[in-house]
Amino acid sequence: MVVKPRTDRPVAIIGGGILGRRLACVFVAAGYNVHVRDPSTEALQGVVEYIDAHKQEYSLMPRISKDKGSSREAREARDEEDHHANGGLTDPAFSTVDFESYTQAPFGNYKTFTEVNPAVSNAWLVIEAIPEKLDLKIETFRELDERCPADCIIGSNSSSFKSSLLATKVSTERKRRFLNMHFTMPPMIRTVEMMTCGETDPKIFTYLEDVMGECGLLPVTARRESTGFIFNRLWAAVKREIMNILSDGVSDPSEIDLLWEHMFKNGPLPCQLMDQVGLDTVAYIEDNYVQERGLDTRKTVDWLREHYIKHGRLGEKSEKGGLYPPTVKSATAEAQPANPHTAAKDIYMLDVGLGGNARDVSQVHANGKILRLNLATQKLTPVVVGQNLPDGIDVSLECQRIFWTNMGRSTAACDGSVWTANMDGSQIRCLIPRGKVHTPKQIAVSESRKKLYFCDREGTSVHRVSYEGTDHEIIVQRRVTADMKLGEKMRLWCVGIAIDDERGIMYWTQKGLSKGGRGQIFRAGLDIPPGETAENRTDIERLFDCLPEPIDIEIDSDTQTLYWTDRGEHPMGCALYRAYVGGEQIDMHKVILARHFHEPVGLKLDRKNNIVYVTDLGGSLYSVGLDDGMKVELVRNDGCYTGITLV
Repeated sequence: MVVKPRTDRPVAIIGGGILGRRLACVFVAAGYNVHVRDPSTEALQGVVEYIDAHKQEYSLMPRISKDKGSSREAREARDEEDHHANGGLTDPAFSTVDFESYTQAPFGNYKTFTEVNPAVSNAWLVIEAIPEKLDLKIETFRELDERCPADCIIGSNSSSFKSSLLATKVSTERKRRFLNMHFTMPPMIRTVEMMTCGETDPKIFTYLEDVMGECGLLPVTARRESTGFIFNRLWAAVKREIMNILSDGVSDPSEIDLLWEHMFKNGPLPCQLMDQVGLDTVAYIEDNYVQERGLDTRKTVDWLREHYIKHGRLGEKSEKGGLYPPTVKSATAEAQPANPHTAAKDIYMLDVGLGGNARDVSQVHANGKILRLNLATQKLTPVVVGQNLPDGIDVSLECQRIFWTNMGRSTAACDGSVWTANMDGSQIRCLIPRGKVHTPKQIAVSESRKKLYFCDREGTSVHRVSYEGTDHEIIVQRRVTADMKLGEKMRLWCVGIAIDDERGIMYWTQKGLSKGGRGQIFRAGLDIPPGETAENRTDIERLFDCLPEPIDIEIDSDTQTLYWTDRGEHPMGCALYRAYVGGEQIDMHKVILARHFHEPVGLKLDRKNNIVYVTDLGGSLYSVGLDDGMKVELVRNDGCYTGITLV
């Protein structure tokens, strides 16, 4: 389910300061039309300059829907439930007709105003982002209530004032459409917390959560009105304890920041950490502070013991779970269950350049990008741009370099290339220039050999080259004869490759005709047997035949399990497969781990966290649990994704 940007009426931002212009850019980048009002013409000029300079960056923010069910039946059931829960309230602004699939719209338009009335007279959503002065805000909302359309939603970005305090001069009817909407600092910090004024229609939050998610933000709604939002209250407690530590002379600021960075940036998150330690242990530790400081225990350890410990919910050591529900550990790995948003630090993925973000189709051959996604912050950053149909990517952690392939302009020409750069995209260097390879596809790094392995599709071959671009050689060459029909030639197209360094084996896919059901998977040694050639080597073994259309491939060396993406026809194609390939006799039993992707291409295993990541040409990145096959969409936007690797 996707929320379609409302372009019939604008979103109005009141205040063109640092945050106001960022909010405007969020909506413009997501396809909404925006009005920005500020009495200062200088501030409005800053708004114009900021949006023009940053809307492309904001358009890369991952679009994440928080909807709990995407089918029409699920939406209608929720609407019916909300209808009865809210005393029969229905409103066309939140009806299911606003929810439909769509291709992400181009950038929205925006206008600036020094006066309130023209900025808000036809708005469907108004967000206040003015200085944190209570009297000023109260008067502003009185004016907005009078000047905005009757069905307009009004939100305050205030973090310190409850919206009920700000609504003292707002009409009773408007209060049903009045709330706090506290944005942080997009695009670096994408959270937005929403909270009722005490009378806000609950359907407002359901609708705005979807809108915010589709704008690339991470919405959270407080369960009830509170002084301070969720994170504000958490941060207030942290600040108080930091001041206690400093005043007691226990540590200094640099040491506190060092511990925080390594505990919560690279380590488990706070609630995860409590579950790992054990909630009974957490309570015992807190008892010491309670006794020493004379603290009130009703909302801390007493509450924890009453609602969790007494019921045997002690954390990860308990079958009943703790703050998080119980999870089942893998039979083949001891890794902790992964939170897919924090399992890896960074993901590098390729946008081949053929998506809806290619605004000029004639320029697609220079529209490819390498993007870096930080899973903790969900920030998507361009690292390398202007690429010619990039397809495969991998990384050497040892030398801190990324390597990727460009397919080139024409599949009929020998104009592909292989490239490398530093992790930040600097010092770009061509390893294999045009004229040396036809259509290089997926690529795999061998750290032990300091070699890159990649497939050449139209070249019907597998190649190897050093990190420096030397010693380029073909190690598998499929023989194409002049009398072959196109379908038979495509059976020889080599696409995905995986390396088992420990056993000295490589695996590769041959895709076959598109959606043709004639794909294959092979394996052979990393080195050509003595006295043989890339064309006549005898150690090549076919593992699978008549696959829908296999693409990228990965091998789990520990479990000898092969994983691959398949772009073939539904229901057997557009899926993620796996199969055991250990032992002398190959078990031909392959299983679908997850399905219903949109032309899946890239995949990367994260065995530490027991998941695999998959990209597809439909503009999505997914995590898939290796135990249960649970598929979680982490990114959805207007890109077109091919290769992927982890850092």
